[in-house]
Amino acid sequence: MTKLPAATGKEVVAALKRLGFDVARQRGSHVFLKHPDGRATVVPVHAGETIGPGLMARILRDTELTRQELAEALRGRKRN
Repeated sequence: MTKLPAATGKEVVAALKRLGFDVARQRGSHVFLKHPDGRATVVPVHAGETIGPGLMARILRDTELTRQELAEALRGRKRN
């Protein structure tokens, strides 16, 4: 199983955008992202704080991505 690198909310939002998600709206520090096929998630963007493992697991469940897919997007590669 691929271990996810530590990532900030801003980095996770950028990775999800690479995977086809768009920012639907933002309320305070919480960014709501939606994919054209209906998948959606919320990512908190707090300056300098990394996303914890529990929240990262929730984001993976919501977006129906594998650890590998998100890890590659965090490194800057698009999913095929």
